[in-house]
This record gives sequence, structure tokens and C-alpha cells, in this order.
Amino acid sequence: MPELPEAETIARGLAVVLPGKVIRGVTVIREDVVAGTTLQFGASLKGRRFREVGRRGKNVILVLDDGARVVVNLGMTGRFVPGAGPGPPPASTHPAVLFHLEGGGCVVYDDVRRFGRLQRLSRAEWTRWSRRLGPEPLSRSFTGRRLRAILSGSRSPVRSLLLDQRKIAGAGNIYAVEALWFARIHPRTPANEVGDEAAIRLHRALRRVLRAAVDAGGTTLRNYRAPDGKEGLFRRRLHAYGREGRPCFRCRTPIERIVFGGRSAFCCPRCQPC
Repeated sequence: MPELPEAETIARGLAVVLPGKVIRGVTVIREDVVAGTTLQFGASLKGRRFREVGRRGKNVILVLDDGARVVVNLGMTGRFVPGAGPGPPPASTHPAVLFHLEGGGCVVYDDVRRFGRLQRLSRAEWTRWSRRLGPEPLSRSFTGRRLRAILSGSRSPVRSLLLDQRKIAGAGNIYAVEALWFARIHPRTPANEVGDEAAIRLHRALRRVLRAAVDAGGTTLRNYRAPDGKEGLFRRRLHAYGREGRPCFRCRTPIERIVFGGRSAFCCPRCQPC
């Protein structure tokens, strides 16, 4: 599932293409990826101009000239593919929504498994929606002290807390597992038992991992691609995620895979004792 680095990479790619462009029309091919009726969705966007493209958590945010937003949750396989013609370009194998642009061309929301979702929110709706998410882990306001306060308020396993978008927006399983490996914290550790020093290590590790992944264009394991079609290269730099049975880069102990909360986690049994 695309996480913060993948959503950031997609947003940056679209920021080169969309701002200033006017939506001539919208074609919804797969109705299940759009919130509300397709007629309402298309009518609310026709004639609007893209002002900017941003990100909130794991979501790509298309900002319109009237202050409304199109919030795009990428689900597991959502991506955007720009095209020069009126229809989906060849790179779009599973087109779901087409944004037709004045002057020619379109931008396609493409989604193999169709777990993604697009919804238009008014300015007020956007404010309420955004407030339900936790802080951005790469923001200046996300300090070690703030993370410690978040951790201290929960007995959930620390990996589970990192995945809770109401607590911290954007971190997903790949980067939570990587950050915990760097911080030498076992994924099952109750969040409120993570001490002050460990919380500082986790804060630094999470920010470092996310920044490095953004610089690498995200992590491509299967379907993820940036708008220009490039794969994310952070896969080559994974230290724990997906490395079951392979030696830990620190101590050479085989990495273990554990499952809880319905998700796999990976850790070193020696460097990250339970």
C-alpha cells in the first residue's frame, strides 16, 4: 500500500503537470472508486482549475481554485498516469477516472485492485477531515517530545500505533518496521513502555527513514509507480522489511517475521529483544 513517501512522490510528480490546468470534464470508468454519485463528482469539478497539489498522510491532495480539495486515497495500487491524448495512455492498464484538461491531454487515476477512493471536499469539509488525522512525521512540529506523548497514551504495540493514522499521519507498515529496526525496538513492545531514550531514537529513525524513502522515490514492491513511470528505489535499502531469514545488517542474526494485528512485521531477535 502506498505510504507517505509514495504519496509524496506522486504529489511532486503531479505538481509539475497539473497546477494552472482547467478541468474540461471528468469520465468515471469505475464508479466504486468515487465517493458520492459520478454525476455529482464530475459536475463539481468541471471548469475548475487545479491550484496546487499536496499530500496529507498517505493521501494525495488536489487543490482547486475554489478552495475545495479532491482527496485521493491510493488504496493498495492507486497511481496517476498523465497522457497527451483524450483517452488513457498505454501506461494506464486499469483506468478508473479520467480528468480531461482544457488544451488537450488528460490525467488518469489508475487502480488495479480498485481499493483507492477519490472524494471532493469543500473547504470546511477538508478542514474537518484533516483534523481527524495525526501530525505529519516530517513536519517541524513533530518533535521527539510529541512522539513520546503519543506513545505514552497507548498500550497498543508500538508498530500498531505507528500505523494508526489518527496518531501519526503517513507511516505505514514498511517504514514503521524499518524505523523500529533502526531504533532497536521490538514491534510488539507496548507503546507506553517505550522509554524516553528509545522514543528519541524512534523519532530520529522514523524521520530519517521517511526522508530517505522520499529521496528514493518510494518503495516499489509490485505495482507502485511514480507519475513518470519510474519505480521507487528504496527497496534496495530495506534493512528489515521483507528480509525474513536473511542476516541482520548489524549482528548477522536471521531476521524474523512475526504476525499480529493482521499484518506481518520483521525484526531482529537479537537487536530488538521482546
